[in-house]
Amino acid sequence: MSADGLPPLTWLRAFEASARHLSFTRAAAELNLTQSAISQHVRSLEAFLGHELFTRRTRAIALTEAGGSYLPVVREAFDLLAAGTLAFTGGGQGRNLVLQCNMGFSVLWLAPRLHRLHARHPWLVLNIVTPIWDPDRHAAKAAVEIRFGREAEMSASAERLSQERFYPVCRPDFQAGRPDPETARLLDCAGLTGTWSAWFRSQGWPFARDGEVTLTSTFVIAIQAALHGAGMAMAHDMLVADLLREGRLIRPFGHAPPMAEAYYLMPPPSHAATPASVAFVEWLREEIADRLPP
Repeated sequence: MSADGLPPLTWLRAFEASARHLSFTRAAAELNLTQSAISQHVRSLEAFLGHELFTRRTRAIALTEAGGSYLPVVREAFDLLAAGTLAFTGGGQGRNLVLQCNMGFSVLWLAPRLHRLHARHPWLVLNIVTPIWDPDRHAAKAAVEIRFGREAEMSASAERLSQERFYPVCRPDFQAGRPDPETARLLDCAGLTGTWSAWFRSQGWPFARDGEVTLTSTFVIAIQAALHGAGMAMAHDMLVADLLREGRLIRPFGHAPPMAEAYYLMPPPSHAATPASVAFVEWLREEIADRLPP
């Protein structure tokens, strides 16, 4: 404990990160500490305050009423400290941004729009990181993350950017413009719920081609293959909206059920925001708000 009666900064950082992620494990990854160290820092802070800040379940934590009341106080203190530090270090810092997002989003949605971002913020310098597997392992190094997954997998601070639908796409001239899912080569991205099997089942149709579907580790491969006439790819709104508008791909069937996964924005906490992160997040929200359905 410090001489002025305040809890150590390490305890407060552990509490704030744990509250933001609702996970000691993710807080540990962000702060480059072990999960047990985060847990001990939080318990020390609880002992100092005389209140439990979290309820602890088998695989999850949640803020108590005391924790929810204390969190804004901690965040406001961090904001004030960050602002004061910026005043000493100068306003020229903060133009670089490490952004983490998956390959499909980076190539098919973000890259075609980067010229608009740079026209609006020419000073902003991006470092785009695209891990295919285990994004948690890399997320601590990113200031902003855009993650594709289910709501239950996201932290409390995550902001949903989209409500995706999934459906087949192909080239306009594939199988002479009349593709047949019973005979065509089928392409899909592994590890998601919006599969060919799910698309068939959602219409009450049997699907007997599971072992024949070509699987890829990223939507970029499946969609590029479809663009070159290799087959029909299972896709979703965010990734193929531009290609559908341009007429490079078509939706041969109207059925488009909702997808369990969606895109989520994970911005930095307010005390860690920089001019680059603020500019990018504002631009991203506006771009997605302006996106028209195909």
